Parts: sequence; structure tokens; C-alpha cells
Amino acid sequence: MRGVPREVIALEAHRHGYAEGIALDVAGHVSEGSGENLFVVRDGVLVTPPVAAQLFPGITRDAVRTLASSLGYEVREEAFPQEALYAADELFFTGTAVEITPIRSVDGIVIGAGGRGPITTALQDAFFGIVRGAAPDRWSWLEYV
Repeated sequence: MRGVPREVIALEAHRHGYAEGIALDVAGHVSEGSGENLFVVRDGVLVTPPVAAQLFPGITRDAVRTLASSLGYEVREEAFPQEALYAADELFFTGTAVEITPIRSVDGIVIGAGGRGPITTALQDAFFGIVRGAAPDRWSWLEYV
């Protein structure tokens, strides 16, 4: 769905029987979900659409980019077509509400092995380690109250 409001993305996805939708920007490149940012993993490289792709520059998206780099993964910010989703080894959403959530399928096409992949697992482990206080917060993301 190109350049449509976030609410419409979610409504259209649900109307077609999907849990979430993925929007395209006005140029036809992948943008984001209705309330989440998106990452594609292919051959060990993480790719996320650029902010210019009409997406919301999420805090969790930035945290995942930082974590991925610290774990030694290459992270790219570049435009890509919808077809890149189908060829991904792993896909996941990021956001305040979803944190880091793997995507099992897109348009009925199973992604990778159809479950949480090893890079998504590593990122979730690192993220939740910091959030739960089991790992050091090297970036001062948390504010203890």
C-alpha cells in the first residue's frame, strides 16, 4: 500500500486475513508496518528502509541497528522492492510495542525456515538482556526509577 495512513495499512491487512501489513512508499519500495519498522536479513546482512522511504524513525529501530553493529553484523539502510521480502532469510519488525518480533510469512510465502532465525534470536537476546538488567547498558538507554 503506497503512501496510505497507518490505520489503513492495518485494516487492509486484517481484511485479507493477515496479522499485520507492510506498506510501500510512493516509489513502490518497502516502507514499514502500520506501527513498526522492518528489517530484512539476507546472507547475514541486515537491511532496513531509509527514513526517506516515508517511515517513522523509530527508537527501537535505532537500538537494533546499534546492537546489530555491536554484534558484528553489517547493517544497511537502503531502499528495496517488495520481492526482497520473499527472498529474505529472516524478517522482523521493531517498535516500542512489538520490541523485536519475527515475521513468519509474507503474502502466504514462508520466510526462511518459517520461524525466528539466528540473527533475530541474537538481537532479541541482546535487547532483552539490557532491558531486563542481565546485560550491561553500554549506551545508557535505560533510566532506572
